[in-house]
Amino acid sequence: MIQRKHTGSAALSRRSFLGGTGAATATIATSPAWLAPGARAAGGGQRDLLLYVFLRGGMDALTMFPPYADGDLYVQRPSLAIPPPGQASGAIDLDGFFGLAPAAAALYPAFADGNLAVVQAAGSTDPSRSHFDAMKFIETATPGMPGVLVDSGWLGRHMLSIPPVGAGDLRGLAISSTLPLTLAGAPNVMPTYDPKGVDFYGHGHTADLRRSAIEAMYANVPAPTGPAALSSLASIDLLQGLDLANYTPANGAAYPESEFGDRLAQVAAILKGDIGIETIELDYGGWDDHDDLGPQTGNMAARMADFADSLHAFYTDVAGELDRVTVVVQSEFGRRVDENGSAGTDHGRAGAMLVLGGNVNGGQVYGNWPGLGPSELDDFAVAVTTDYRDVLAEVLVDRHDSVNPADIFLGYTPVPLGITS
Repeated sequence: MIQRKHTGSAALSRRSFLGGTGAATATIATSPAWLAPGARAAGGGQRDLLLYVFLRGGMDALTMFPPYADGDLYVQRPSLAIPPPGQASGAIDLDGFFGLAPAAAALYPAFADGNLAVVQAAGSTDPSRSHFDAMKFIETATPGMPGVLVDSGWLGRHMLSIPPVGAGDLRGLAISSTLPLTLAGAPNVMPTYDPKGVDFYGHGHTADLRRSAIEAMYANVPAPTGPAALSSLASIDLLQGLDLANYTPANGAAYPESEFGDRLAQVAAILKGDIGIETIELDYGGWDDHDDLGPQTGNMAARMADFADSLHAFYTDVAGELDRVTVVVQSEFGRRVDENGSAGTDHGRAGAMLVLGGNVNGGQVYGNWPGLGPSELDDFAVAVTTDYRDVLAEVLVDRHDSVNPADIFLGYTPVPLGITS
């Protein structure tokens, strides 16, 4: 074994309107247009904004971060593996063992700057290769506990365990049509497919009357419904006050014209608006490449480029705020090592996680690499040597005020890796 460590619709649905628990409503004045130099909206504090990106479908880490120094990669994937550095269309070297796919080259500057860390052979201890089951066990933090009924997510439990930053009217956001399981149970969180389009819909001349009617209707309704309804009004005010539709990125950052690029631009605007949002979840689907993988010019390459270019634009845009944000990226599992007969890859076990931020000990690939030889695989897949909860717990403790991560991860005692400080 080679050890590698330190070398929808914008409209609020009824579900989202009633989805949190909340405080009384208030009209919040903010100051974009777009946040004049030196201006800062009210709210916020020292806790990082935690951005959690879930690559749904099973991202192929062996393509995005090829272990080119492990010769078995080229035995297992004779036509799909990214060539070693120095060869035509070869990988960009990261640390002498792992590389970066050319299509994902935009990730390299953050890695070279020491602000991006990669964790290889990371994943869940649960062996399921079902998308549905694997995502459920990761989001509820219940790997190996299939008989246990848990209706809250690890991030939801964490948010419930810490006090809010500022007024706490809107503590979390899922840029999604529904609330992901990861955030289930969190106080004052809201899903919306498009934050810049959130509005109190209806004729403008009746808005005040309709709002007063809703406030009166829910004022005395017990929790969770009454406070959630009132808090939703305050959340609308907060997001509208940021004027996200007119946001201009800083430092020449150019976001791709894609859904993921647009959503990351909105996250940057929310970070700079400093309205007390403590965590945001983004989903990026489509990584289930059973056929026609296209690591150089096809499907996978296009998706990696969009992901990397969008994240690089975000990194450039928030350069002045990098010490106040931590980004964690993961997928439900990786892919099998061997290529299949359809020029694709099937469901596997371990994959890669990414951690980006100004307080990340980056420029390194973390983890214990198990090897790709036949005797080293877990049923034709990369074996899990780093529990994904170790990475999440370290981020929560170091950057998000968690006191006892074993409570968040239901009795599991995490092992710090030294990724964050």
